[in-house]
Amino acid sequence: MNLQLPYCFCFFLLLQLPFSTNGQAYKNVSLGSSLTATAASGDLSWTSPSGEFAFGFQQVGDAGYLLAIWFNKIPERTIVWSANRNNLTQRGSTVQLTADGQLVLNDQSGTRIWTTPYLGGSRAAYGAMLDTGNFVLAGQAGDKLWQSFDQPTDTLLPTQNLNSGGELIAPYLEKNYSDGRFKLILQRDGNLVMYTAASNAYWSTQSSIGIGYQLIFNQSGYMYLVASNGTILNQVFSNPVSLQDLYLRATIDYDGVFRQYVYPKTASSGRRWARAWSTLPKFVPSNICLAISFPSGSGACGFNSYCKIGDDQRPSCSCPPGYTFLDQNDVTKGCIQMFISQDCSHPSQETDSFEIEDMLNTNFPHTDYEIFGSVDEDWCRQSCLSDCYCAVATFMDRTCWKKRGPLANGVTDPGISDKALMKVRKRNRTEELAQKKSAKKSDRSALIISGSVLLGSSIFLIVLYVFFTNRQKQKLNLNVFLYTYPVAKADECGPIYLVLPIISGMMC
Repeated sequence: MNLQLPYCFCFFLLLQLPFSTNGQAYKNVSLGSSLTATAASGDLSWTSPSGEFAFGFQQVGDAGYLLAIWFNKIPERTIVWSANRNNLTQRGSTVQLTADGQLVLNDQSGTRIWTTPYLGGSRAAYGAMLDTGNFVLAGQAGDKLWQSFDQPTDTLLPTQNLNSGGELIAPYLEKNYSDGRFKLILQRDGNLVMYTAASNAYWSTQSSIGIGYQLIFNQSGYMYLVASNGTILNQVFSNPVSLQDLYLRATIDYDGVFRQYVYPKTASSGRRWARAWSTLPKFVPSNICLAISFPSGSGACGFNSYCKIGDDQRPSCSCPPGYTFLDQNDVTKGCIQMFISQDCSHPSQETDSFEIEDMLNTNFPHTDYEIFGSVDEDWCRQSCLSDCYCAVATFMDRTCWKKRGPLANGVTDPGISDKALMKVRKRNRTEELAQKKSAKKSDRSALIISGSVLLGSSIFLIVLYVFFTNRQKQKLNLNVFLYTYPVAKADECGPIYLVLPIISGMMC
């Protein structure tokens, strides 16, 4: 819908619209210039005139190098743009502004793996890293033929706009810059929408009333949608920020939340802010755990896990009782069950071997297969315990929902009235099984040791016998036969055999 804003405020916004960067002082990158990915790549880069931004290779752990643009005057060197983000390059890779005016990325073998798009017959005369964080290829007259601002990855900077059809793609993890599970798109219908990788929309501005829209991010920190005639349709962020004192960026993070961040440029400007990236108050969606809940997909976190907003207003993924993370380094992969599932073929379905653990204010929507009304909580508990298909039941207002695995859309939130009744195998039973398994291993080890001792002793006796008979100069026709005695049988590993020698001879 159209926003009726005061004329003075509209005039203020117009003043903040980005001016042409042609007036900026360029620190030109001449044709033929190149950079090479090395251990010191971060110090060998093309910087903006103020030195606040740099273009070049940044090392990503031990995985390789990323051709990127970053904030150059802060210790974190936070990346705001990257090329070929799904395939890191290795040491020895190069980026070159070629003689024909193209920006080309070659791997260590010299193979071209990324380049700027065709410039429509125009030829760039030079490149430049601007103080806005925008890297441009410019013609002889200074006209921008290509700019990184037109191909954003996960971040927008002040004066950078998102045009119709443009998108931001979240990184996979905080330090894994490949495409992640979430994206933000300015659709052709003018609606700004956030999607999961499965194309489920979990947030939007609901402003689809025409075409020709643009998302503006001005120099005061305001972000808003405008129509082709300049009408302001929707404010996304309205956090005023002084760019004289603070660095500012808007990023869709790996957790699927679109946030604004500020970082003090100097110690004096950091009296209010910590010397680190701080999140501004408004972000979208306000609760990602509740926003993502669909019949298909795992939810905000992975399967068999649940999402919870912490005191820092950030989501965290956890495993319910009886489950553990599939990959401790990537919690988005979800959790796996730590106990043996209920045996459906057993007459009693092992009901006595399982128990219920409560999780307050928790639900796993869209995974129920049976619903019962007008029942109490004890009935719901027993019904899940006696049903081998039931992984968890949720109870609220005398209604019981039984759910099967894998669990999805898990969320814990004070606004949820449901109680999740997690079915897990009893701990003492689990420990008993583990102890029995350990005892079997110990018995097997003892048998192997005993057999080895017997075999060694037999060989020693044979050696003594041969030695003494030779000293007596007696002729001995010695025949040694190997006979295999089964000494034990393990439950899973098959019988254990002991090889003993049988000696036969004839004294002459």
